[in-house]
Amino acid sequence: MNDKKERNNRTKNRKIITASFTALLMLFAVLTADVRAASAQDAAQTAKVQTQNTGTQNNSAAEQKKDTQNNGDAEQKTEQKENAAGVSDPLGLTAKAAVLMNAETGQIVYALNAQQQLPEASITKIMTMLLVFEAIDAGKLTMEETVTCSEYAASMGGSQIWLEPNEQMTVHELIKAALVGSANDACVALGEHIAGSNEAFVSMMNDRAEELGMTNTFYVNCTGLDADGHVTSAEDIAIASAELLKHEAVLNYTKIWMDTLRGGALQLTNTNKLIKQYSGAIGLKTGTTSKAGCCISAAAQRDGMTMIAVILGAPDSKSRFGDAKKLLDYGFANWELKDVSDIAVELPEIPVTGGIEKTVGAYADISGRILTEKGKAKEIKAVVDLPETLEAPIELQQPIGTVRLMIGSETVGIYDVCADRASEKVTFGAALRELLRSMVKN
Repeated sequence: MNDKKERNNRTKNRKIITASFTALLMLFAVLTADVRAASAQDAAQTAKVQTQNTGTQNNSAAEQKKDTQNNGDAEQKTEQKENAAGVSDPLGLTAKAAVLMNAETGQIVYALNAQQQLPEASITKIMTMLLVFEAIDAGKLTMEETVTCSEYAASMGGSQIWLEPNEQMTVHELIKAALVGSANDACVALGEHIAGSNEAFVSMMNDRAEELGMTNTFYVNCTGLDADGHVTSAEDIAIASAELLKHEAVLNYTKIWMDTLRGGALQLTNTNKLIKQYSGAIGLKTGTTSKAGCCISAAAQRDGMTMIAVILGAPDSKSRFGDAKKLLDYGFANWELKDVSDIAVELPEIPVTGGIEKTVGAYADISGRILTEKGKAKEIKAVVDLPETLEAPIELQQPIGTVRLMIGSETVGIYDVCADRASEKVTFGAALRELLRSMVKN
C-alpha cells in the first residue's frame, strides 16, 4: 500500500515539475518577446505571399454588395470614374453631361462630363422622394397619413396638381402626384409635413446628399424650379437614383403610365415616355426648365440587372429620351452581373510571433455579384495578399490581408482575409494563466 502511495506521489511530482518547466519556458518567452516581435515585424515588411487561384471553373460570376465589398467598392468605383472621365463620346450624345451606372454595384461604365455642376430641374425630386421613403421605412410617416397643404405649398408654379390651402391628401396620393405628374406643390407639402418647414426639409436634402458623397450637389428647393445655386452633376444624380431604388415601393409609382387623383377628376400622365417606349423601363424621373434644358434619370431592368442612365442639358425632349436609350442599350449589350460566391481560394495557416497560439487560420467571404464586361467572367483570377508572419496579439475576425478579383490588370473586387481565431500575446499574466490551467488539469 505504501509502495503504491509512493508511486502516485512520484507521478504527481513529475507532472508538477513538467507544468512548472512549461511555465518557466513561457516566462522566458516573455523576456525575449520584444526581440522576436521586432524580427517578425521586419520579416512581415519585407516579404508577402501572393498566390493566384483561377476559381472560375463554373464561369458563373460576379456581384458586389454596395455596401458590402469593404473598401474595394470605393476603389473600384474611383478607377471607373477616372477611366470614364478621359474618354470622348463614342455614343454621340446630345446632352451636356451623362452617366451610365449599374444600380447594384454603383459602378459607372460610361460618363460624359460626369462631375460638371449643372441645374437639374425636376430630377431634384429624386432626393425629395428618397427622404419621403426613408421616413416611411423609419416609421415616421405612413402612406395613409393625411397631409394638409400650406399656403406656401399651394403657391408653387410649374408642374402642379393645383392644391388649395388647407386641402388634404394622403401621403400615397401626394407621392403619386410628385412621381407621375411631377407636382411641385405636392413635393413642398410632403417636405413641410416631414420636417416642419420647407427650409428645414431642404436642409435635410443637403445633409443627405453630403452623406451619400454627392460632392457637386446643392439644393435650394425640393422641386427643381430654377434658382441660383441649385446645382448637381450627372454622377450625383446617379448616386441618389441608386439609393432611391433600394426602396422597392417607389416602383409602384415610377412605373405608372396613367392614373387619376381626386376621385378621377384629375388625370395624371407620366412624364417619362420610356415607360412606354423602352423594354424593361422602371422609372425614374424627368425634368425640364429653361436653365436646365431637358433632363432624365432613366432606370431599366433586364435579366436581373438594373442600369441607370442620367442625361442633363439635352436640347429637347426627343433628344433626352434618345440619349437615355443609347446609354441603356450600351449597358445591357456590353455588361453583365456575375455571381462570385463559387470562387474558391485556398488560404494557409500563418505563423504568429509572440503569441499563445503559434499559428492562425485565414478565411475570406467571397460572395455577391460584380459587374463585368460580357464574356470576361471566365478570365477572373483571385490574387491573395497575406503577410508571411503575424505579430500577436491577433483578434478573432481581425483583417490580416486581402483577396483581389482581377481581370487582367483591372481589379473588379476586393475582399478582406480575416483570422479564424485569436492569439493572445505572451505576457507574464498569460504565462501564469497557462501555468494555473496546466496545474488544474494535473
